[in-house]
Amino acid sequence: MSDDRTLAVYNRQTDDYVAMMDQEAAKDPMIRHFIATCSDGGDVLDLGCGAGHYARRMAEAGLIVSALDASESMIEHAAAIPGVSAQLGRFEDVSGENLYNGIWAYFSLLHAPRQDLPDHLFRIATALRPGGVFFIGMKRGSGGKRDKLDRFYEYYEQVELEALLRNAGLNPVNHWLGKAEGLAGNPEGWIVIEAHG
Repeated sequence: MSDDRTLAVYNRQTDDYVAMMDQEAAKDPMIRHFIATCSDGGDVLDLGCGAGHYARRMAEAGLIVSALDASESMIEHAAAIPGVSAQLGRFEDVSGENLYNGIWAYFSLLHAPRQDLPDHLFRIATALRPGGVFFIGMKRGSGGKRDKLDRFYEYYEQVELEALLRNAGLNPVNHWLGKAEGLAGNPEGWIVIEAHG
């Protein structure tokens, strides 16, 4: 789960985050890859959806979208998007079997403490339908730390993250690497992995 200090930042800086993501989500090719791998009209979960920028793209593509975020301020934005069923919740609230054709955890699980990630990934693998797709975005590096805005992050490299996915029963099939500035304004490396259930 994300810690209260991290959630406080998102609740406090929602408007700044929304403005940044309005631009980022519109040009991000990863969401196109995710949508293309999901069945037409399939059920998907945007886990750690923030203000719902990617959930909106999924709904516009005809997917049946559930969205979950622990920030009250962010979930208010996501809940206002047509075609998105958004609710307040934490990573550990993902439960049930064979619910989704796709799960999108795009730079959200990096706020979870390292020791909690295996359980979160197991819950995700269980919630995916057979052959379902999971996209995870994380910052690259090692260890954990807070940024200058006081958000907590865990950092991972590809080998470690792929091992965690496999241990949860997910099969990594593709990955992308890059570098970007986030809300804090620091350029950092990132990795996105596509895995199948």
